[in-house]
Amino acid sequence: MAVTVRLDRRTEDRLRVAARRRGVTRSEVIREALRAGAKKEKKEASEGNGPSMYERWRDVVGIEQGGPPDLSERTGEKVARMLRERHRRSR
Repeated sequence: MAVTVRLDRRTEDRLRVAARRRGVTRSEVIREALRAGAKKEKKEASEGNGPSMYERWRDVVGIEQGGPPDLSERTGEKVARMLRERHRRSR
């Protein structure tokens, strides 16, 4: 999968130097850095050292109001009913 990332000049220079020094592509340096960051984050989360999922999302958790009170209940039944109605209308 291709992803485009814009780097400032200083970071771009550091990336180029690291790739040249290690004899790998810039993409490989980026992939290794992402893997290391993800591994560190996973370790912190499992040890409880990093912020909890709630702490990461607390500014948006619970801000939505309204809607049916049983929104998350019987979702399979609701989806099946919606698909039947959609199929019936398309005939």
